[in-house]
Amino acid sequence: MSATNEKTNEFLPGILPPHTDRRLSRSSGRIASLRTGLVVLAVFASTCLWVAAYGIGPYHTHQEVNADFCPQVSELIPKSNGALWKTLGDTYETDAFKMRAVDWLAGAVRIPTESYDQMGPVGTDPRWEKFGVFHDYLLKAFPLVHASLEVTKVNTYGLIYVWKGTSSSLKPLLLAAHQDVVPVEDTTIGQWQYPPFSGYFDGERVWGRGSQDDKSGLIGIMSTIESMLENKFQPTRTVVLASGFDEETSGLHGAQMLAPVLLEMFGENGYAMLVDEGSGYGEQFGRVIATPGISEKGYLDVMINIASPGGHSSLPPLHTSIGILADMLVNIERNPFEVHLERGSPTYKIAQCLVHTPDLPASLRRDIIHAEHNELALRRAEQELFKNPMFKNLVGTTQAIDLVHGGVKVNTLPEQAWAVVNHRISTSSSVTATKRRDTELLISLASQFNLSYTAFGARITDADVPAFGTLTLSEAYTHGLEPAPVSPTDHDAVPYRLLSGTIRAAYNSHRGLSNDDSLIISPGIMSGNTDTRYYWKLTEHIFRYGHTDGARGGSIISGVHTVNEAIKISNFVEMIRFFTTLILNVDESEMP
Repeated sequence: MSATNEKTNEFLPGILPPHTDRRLSRSSGRIASLRTGLVVLAVFASTCLWVAAYGIGPYHTHQEVNADFCPQVSELIPKSNGALWKTLGDTYETDAFKMRAVDWLAGAVRIPTESYDQMGPVGTDPRWEKFGVFHDYLLKAFPLVHASLEVTKVNTYGLIYVWKGTSSSLKPLLLAAHQDVVPVEDTTIGQWQYPPFSGYFDGERVWGRGSQDDKSGLIGIMSTIESMLENKFQPTRTVVLASGFDEETSGLHGAQMLAPVLLEMFGENGYAMLVDEGSGYGEQFGRVIATPGISEKGYLDVMINIASPGGHSSLPPLHTSIGILADMLVNIERNPFEVHLERGSPTYKIAQCLVHTPDLPASLRRDIIHAEHNELALRRAEQELFKNPMFKNLVGTTQAIDLVHGGVKVNTLPEQAWAVVNHRISTSSSVTATKRRDTELLISLASQFNLSYTAFGARITDADVPAFGTLTLSEAYTHGLEPAPVSPTDHDAVPYRLLSGTIRAAYNSHRGLSNDDSLIISPGIMSGNTDTRYYWKLTEHIFRYGHTDGARGGSIISGVHTVNEAIKISNFVEMIRFFTTLILNVDESEMP
């Protein structure tokens, strides 16, 4: 993560390494020139035949590329609510509103709503109490929201706001954002340009923990609704806002408790669509691309535990439990998961959308286009795309050895040693497949070290055979999480098309643009997990998107979860414009 939101021609941050011009030497002789000319002529002739056959030529604009690859929609500007949309848009451009937006966000940042791992239940752990202070701030900052919307509190600090529409037959729009922020390490406070909970405004940015993740989302939604209420807007379609308070620690006390209440309110698949936090837009290969997340990778922590006889270290066995564990960890890192780009997957759709960018290398563009029906082209594209390890990590199941422990004293043989391996599971895989692979990978080493082997409750080796020690694989801390269902993005997927048109309209209106070539909307994927993990039953149309400059295809916005988190006030106002456009577009949509 960098310290700025500077744009680059990179994808996550660069699908391909930077390339430099390679100019032909002027010292080539006539014979070489002639040969080169013949080769060029042959290539030109064959290329002309190839272009004629496939209708592929030099890049011009995204409309001229095959429309089946990452189909785009025009900007979607509210019609029946058009006058209000324009009025609010004009208001958002004023200096007075910008300062109001600064006050709203900065006030929220000043309340340190940090959530920590392994917090006790609400009511027993005093660290939750600061969320009560935050609720008091919301009540004071957004009086019309609290006077006009129905507010339900779940597990004390979980919030559900219901803005009732005039038509109860329409499925509501569900917006989500979380109240909590990751803690600020005491040792890093001196590295902040401004104090992390100051909410300092330097004339351009609001600084502080949560200014991006995710108080910009929560306060952006609240600011939008407050502004719409001030203009006497009454929605036709109900709008629901759900806000958890421990998303940064897996949402066990917040979103997990909110989910059944939301389900009871409107039923299974009872919501038209859901928009939660996620990646935003940024420049990639010479074109701005917005990447609403249509899925999330799965999650699994695997504990590897070795137990062996203890004793005095002066009489050691050939291998201690720590040594055995070390061998196993090395074996894991030497054997990463096999990764392939699969047709129809979210990451494949990301690759297809790159066809619309001007600076994508021509050979890669051709391979992506032909990959749909040509296996060799798919593998060539895969090979080139995987030169960026971040993109490769988005595609496949990853493994990271994050925790290790063993031994209690220097002159005592360790009776136990353990490590935890974190997996982010590919959308093309599953928790079961990941467990099976880990289990099989360590069978030979269990035999080599004469260990009795149990994996995820199943005995792998014969229980009656004497063994030196034991090897146990288990889920660490929590149960694994399957990859999220993939939200539809085809031509009939009205919610995705509505979101795409809304993104384009918000982007254009904020910049005074009016064309459909300003940016590309591409399906994205989240490498991490949001509160939406608990909301799968509410709707099949779940999108993770924050209308924020600088986030690329699932990558993390600069400053998030580290020092100097900040947001440009112009970007925050654009987020408010986005939520305004979304609510109005959904309100007049033909969605059920």
